[in-house]
Amino acid sequence: MLDATTRSGGTATASPRATATNLSAPLPPAPATGFAARCVRFLLSPWSRLSLLVTLLLTAASLVLAFEPQRLLTDGWPDRLGGAAAVVAYAVVYGVCTVAFVPRPLLNLAAGALFGSQLGLGAALGGTVLGAGLAFCLGRALGQEALRPLLRGRWLKAADDQLSRHGFRSMLAARLFPGIPFAASNYCAAVSRMGLLPFLLATALGSLPNTAAYVVAGARASTPTSPAFLIALACIAVPGLVGAVVAWRKRHRLRGR
Repeated sequence: MLDATTRSGGTATASPRATATNLSAPLPPAPATGFAARCVRFLLSPWSRLSLLVTLLLTAASLVLAFEPQRLLTDGWPDRLGGAAAVVAYAVVYGVCTVAFVPRPLLNLAAGALFGSQLGLGAALGGTVLGAGLAFCLGRALGQEALRPLLRGRWLKAADDQLSRHGFRSMLAARLFPGIPFAASNYCAAVSRMGLLPFLLATALGSLPNTAAYVVAGARASTPTSPAFLIALACIAVPGLVGAVVAWRKRHRLRGR
C-alpha cells in the first residue's frame, strides 16, 4: 500500500487515492460573463427599472388622452355591459386611469352619473383601492431602489420617516384632506417602507367620504337644487376650505424648516 506522503528527499507526494478524490470534486460555478450577462445586469439595475416605470406611465397617460375617458359623462357606458359586470369593468378602468394620472373627481362624478349613488360608490371606491394598489406595487418594484438614495432633503426625509413609521395614520390623513395629489401620495408611499396592507386600508377608509360626496353629486347632477346634491357639494367644499386654512396657518412653520 502507498503512503499518503513520502519523506525521502524532504518532499510530500500525494497518494493516487487522494489525487482521484481531488479530481472528482465538483468545481465551483464560474461567474456569468459575456454580453448576455451584462445585458441582464443592466436590465435589472435600479435605474433601468425606474426608466421602465416612467415609460409605462407615459404610455398609459398617452393612451388615456387618446381615448378621452371624460366622454363617459356625455356618451355613457357601452350598452353591451350592464349590471354587476359593468360595475366591475368600470372599477378596473377607474384603477388603470388613476395610475395614468386621470383626476379622480372626474371618475367619481362619472360613476355616480352612470350607476347611481350606491353602485357608483362601490365602483368608484373599488377603483380607488385598485388604482392605489397598482401604483404602489409598480413604484415599489420598479422605483424604490433607485429613488431611496435620493431622499436627502429635510422635507423628503421627514416625509419618508413619517410614512415608514406611522404609515397608516399618515396615509389616512392624506386621503381625508384634499389638496394632496392621489398619484403623488401613492408613489411616495411606495418609495417609503410602508406596508401594502396598511396603505390599502388607509386608502379605502380615508377616500370614502370624499368619494361618496362626488358620486352623489354625479348621481344628482340632473336635479341641482335637491338636498342630496347640495349636501354633496358642501361635503366637497368644506374639507377643501379646512385644508386651505390649515395650510395657511402652517405656512410660517413650513418656511422655517
